[in-house]
Amino acid sequence: MASSAAPPPDPSTSPSKPPVAIVCVGMAGSGKTTFTHRLVSHLHNRAAAATPPTAPPYVLNLDPAVRSVPFESNVDIRDSVNYKEVMKQYNLGPNGGILTSLNLFATKVDQVMGILEKRCLPQPPALSTTAPASTPTPDPTLQTPEHIILDTPGQIEVFVWSASGSILLSALSTSFPTVLAYIIDTPRTTQNTATFMSNMLYAISILYKTRLPMILVFNKTDVKDETEAVGWMRDFETFQAAVREEEEGEREGGIGGGGGYMGGLLNSMSLVLEEFYAHLSVVGVSAATGDGIEEFLEAVEGKREEFDKEFRPGMDDRKAELKKEREQADLGRMMGDLGVSSKAKGTGKYSKRPAPKHEVEEAETVSEAEELEEERRREREDGDGWVERDEDEPVGGEDDEDEGGKEGLQARYAQALGKSGGAADMASEYIRRTQG
Repeated sequence: MASSAAPPPDPSTSPSKPPVAIVCVGMAGSGKTTFTHRLVSHLHNRAAAATPPTAPPYVLNLDPAVRSVPFESNVDIRDSVNYKEVMKQYNLGPNGGILTSLNLFATKVDQVMGILEKRCLPQPPALSTTAPASTPTPDPTLQTPEHIILDTPGQIEVFVWSASGSILLSALSTSFPTVLAYIIDTPRTTQNTATFMSNMLYAISILYKTRLPMILVFNKTDVKDETEAVGWMRDFETFQAAVREEEEGEREGGIGGGGGYMGGLLNSMSLVLEEFYAHLSVVGVSAATGDGIEEFLEAVEGKREEFDKEFRPGMDDRKAELKKEREQADLGRMMGDLGVSSKAKGTGKYSKRPAPKHEVEEAETVSEAEELEEERRREREDGDGWVERDEDEPVGGEDDEDEGGKEGLQARYAQALGKSGGAADMASEYIRRTQG
């Protein structure tokens, strides 16, 4: 008997894992935009050459001051924020205008995330009871991309201390695996050990502020190979030898400036950063020629797994803590509102009924203290302070006043005052005692 089992689903048409977000950051002039252009072009060509064709990457431009970009972006900050108008209205310079533009854009992060989740998250397939006669060719426009690429401005302060960088990355990492690509200008970084150490300190600052996986991308390898920089990272003795060589060259050239101090400082920092280097992936790339792009994408997939195993659990714990704190804050505000309501209605701890001896009331004002003292004195004179309930009086506690509302409270007052003049006599006696 022939088996009637359906063929396995095509992986290109079935829902897959969410795309990985690649955030390109780095110093000004490191080649971030050129690298982004090369990466986007490579992914477009790979998507078109696949069988069947797959969806191209989803691209975001977060540089508000750029005049033109060499790639087509799906979301552009320049469509939402006018950089020159921001500078004019807030009387800012170029760097302040960029930071303020990103702060303004961060206020719309919920709209941006709504677009990304709609366009990039895989959707479950529609269930069908009838099998199609033939498998149609998947439409690339209906598929979700495998990568989300973000190009950022050269003002690295956005991700070192500015709030907008933290807001954008936090929102992005809650929905997608997020990887930082720290772009480094290889020829300039390897000019001297001080410049190299400065770049590494910036990288570690961003890493520990964002708490996201990072890849060091040594760009412009067509000009100078990344071997020397990688050797300084992996071998402490090689870096020490480079520091000593620079000090000797400065002494021979008659250049002062505290070379011994700088040498000791650089050696100490390299020892401190040794553990930091061990957790970084390093890739050499040439944005001009495209060399190393495939190696970079392989490193991205490795960081995706690292994000799912190490970073996402910690993020879920922080989200749960924040949710618990918000719930406690809401509960505190609700209890405060209930306290105000009880005081306004004269119920609860603010009720004027005589309290049992085992309940101790606390006065909040001087007038309340005087009234409380008078009530306690009367209780001592009358006995135990308890009042017997009439047979026709409704049974209930302090909450009955809240439930009955204003009409029920007024009705009980009228009923009490309508009896024999006991209540009026007690009131007149109280007035004579307090004023006599």
